[in-house]
Amino acid sequence: MATSTSLSQINLLDQNAFVATLGWIFEDSPWVAERAWASRPFTSLHALEDAMSHQVIVASREEQLKLLRTHPDLGAKARMSDASIGEQAGAGLDRLSTEEFTRLQAANATYRNTFGFPFLFAVKGSTKHEILAALESRLNATIEEEFETALKQVFRIAAFRLEDQFK
Repeated sequence: MATSTSLSQINLLDQNAFVATLGWIFEDSPWVAERAWASRPFTSLHALEDAMSHQVIVASREEQLKLLRTHPDLGAKARMSDASIGEQAGAGLDRLSTEEFTRLQAANATYRNTFGFPFLFAVKGSTKHEILAALESRLNATIEEEFETALKQVFRIAAFRLEDQFK
């Protein structure tokens, strides 16, 4: 998880140290950081974010799908990265009522069965009510629309994580 780092420090890291420091930014997908390392030096946090996101964009559809599938279901009681635990707790997903939890689990299952990957939503700054509403409304999307939306949400999650890393 995040410990404060400067961009100048990041630019000096060898590839292994770079991946060890930033490999968690894209959930359980250190390959993103591994591939972005070659784009050093980064002149800004935005340049680093762009370099990492670009690696996802140019990845194969199978790699992108695997990245989407590494994320946990929102509100799940399963194994999650420390980053996901903190993000979900910040949005109140660790304090759902029984009714909200049941509703979230049912919508998550429908979503996963429909699209083949978990519902992805950058929860930072959102409430549990906003998240539930987004999940239920996105069930109406096409598979291709939702795949693109999910990738955009992954990029937002990564941006939030990078901001936290460089505080």
